[in-house]
Amino acid sequence: MPIYEYECKACGHRLEALQRMSDAPLKDCPSCDKPELGKLVSAAGFRLKGGGWYETDFKSSNRKNLAGDSKGSAPAKTGTD
Repeated sequence: MPIYEYECKACGHRLEALQRMSDAPLKDCPSCDKPELGKLVSAAGFRLKGGGWYETDFKSSNRKNLAGDSKGSAPAKTGTD
């Protein structure tokens, strides 16, 4: 289940809530009891680091289309050219 961050527009109180994606958003602030909570946009709690995320792990041929490689979409040379 994802963790959502909320901030009260009335008093500025911030909180995190573990909720299902299908749950309705929280509305009432636990600090001031006003219905002024709004969801915040926040970063994910993990990062996909290192080599091999899709581009290098799941290709069907020996070609690799690495980020930053300007020749990534060029056909590979076979030596018989």
